[in-house]
Amino acid sequence: MKERLFKEIDNAPLILFRIFLGFLLACETFGAIATGWVHDNFITPKFTFSHIGMEWLQPLPGSGMYFYFAIMGVLGMLVMVGFKYRYSIGLFTVMWAAVYFMQKTSYNNHYYLLVLVCLMMCFLPANRYASADVKVNPALKKLTMPAWCSWVMIVMVSIVYFYATLAKFYPGWLNGTFARQLLSSSVKNDALRAVMTQKWFYLFIAYSGIVFDLLVVPLLLFKRTRTIAFIASLIFHIFNSITLQIGVFPFFALSFAVFFFPPEKIRSVFFSKKPVVFSHGVTKEGSGAFVYFFIPFLIVQLFLPLRHYFIEGDVLWTEEGHRLSWRMMLRTRNGGTHFRVVDKSTNKDLFYDAYSDLTPKQEVAMGTRPDMIWQMAQHIKKEFKKREQDVAVYAITNISVNNDPYKVLIDPTADLAAVSWNYYGHCPWILLYDSKDNPIK
Repeated sequence: MKERLFKEIDNAPLILFRIFLGFLLACETFGAIATGWVHDNFITPKFTFSHIGMEWLQPLPGSGMYFYFAIMGVLGMLVMVGFKYRYSIGLFTVMWAAVYFMQKTSYNNHYYLLVLVCLMMCFLPANRYASADVKVNPALKKLTMPAWCSWVMIVMVSIVYFYATLAKFYPGWLNGTFARQLLSSSVKNDALRAVMTQKWFYLFIAYSGIVFDLLVVPLLLFKRTRTIAFIASLIFHIFNSITLQIGVFPFFALSFAVFFFPPEKIRSVFFSKKPVVFSHGVTKEGSGAFVYFFIPFLIVQLFLPLRHYFIEGDVLWTEEGHRLSWRMMLRTRNGGTHFRVVDKSTNKDLFYDAYSDLTPKQEVAMGTRPDMIWQMAQHIKKEFKKREQDVAVYAITNISVNNDPYKVLIDPTADLAAVSWNYYGHCPWILLYDSKDNPIK
């Protein structure tokens, strides 16, 4: 195993991935400015719903976030051409991680995957060929890399697909309910929507999604099935790109395919002028990074998505443990939340228009998600504290998941201004229900 991991192979896959990644990073960040994503999520809101514990991360004032994203776009281009690679990918990783933790109104799993992959790329020798760094310093040039440089990426993408498969084994996916709802809301063309919302079609999409997520990595690993698996990946991700409009993620997912093909094949197709590598000995290059970073990192990634199994309640309902677990495109949440504010000194109700502080997008996201409801209650508490008033904040909720019957999500007698958020277990003020939708006491 050790000889296989540290075998010298052509570094063409890693070099090509760096080029693809840098291009996609630039597209993602410049595109966020051009499409209004930055405006809607950082410029317009009065405050952002950061990840809990990251409240100190706040958007730059005024138009500062436009410049912030423009800098990230430039860094993406520098990664692509391999100029000051370590600094470029390192700084981008820090800046993108800050963006990810700064807001979750527009949460997307590929934002998290970008954080992880960029962090991994900080420790990989991706600038040793076809880079501006090599032009400046020819001594950096190298034609090979240890085989583990490809395997760590294969393991990372395998973890993503494995948990994406596992998460789909619940009634709302297996009976096609969520697939039908997703296609109905995402497909704008009336004629196409009429076809795609027929039972045979949305059930085909639901089960082909399971089959694809489960088998794509194993099929890519074997020579006989690799081409078929790659064609299936192209069809799957391009279909998702067209119908779901989820940004660069489909192309980002496709870019991992370079690590499954023989390095010599990648070299001959994309770097025809690159010298052929004849030596396939064993190298100790990067052994420290492999042992002390990649092995612990991948172990954490393997076990982190399991945490919701150890938290009481159904994660589809409570959302506890939902993030960072590759539970992608699984549910729709409908309903809303209103807040009752009570002055503790007089026990009288106070008027506060909570939604005047929110954008329409924030209002929709906050109204159905327990962590954001709790954060809104904390925000209301702070607003009244500025007026030197100590208040209790109660949430009146009515929520439906995947068009199931509406139920109360938050205990209406719980003062959310006085309770804490439990990141590692169940918050008792999030109500639980049995299989017959009866509250669990």
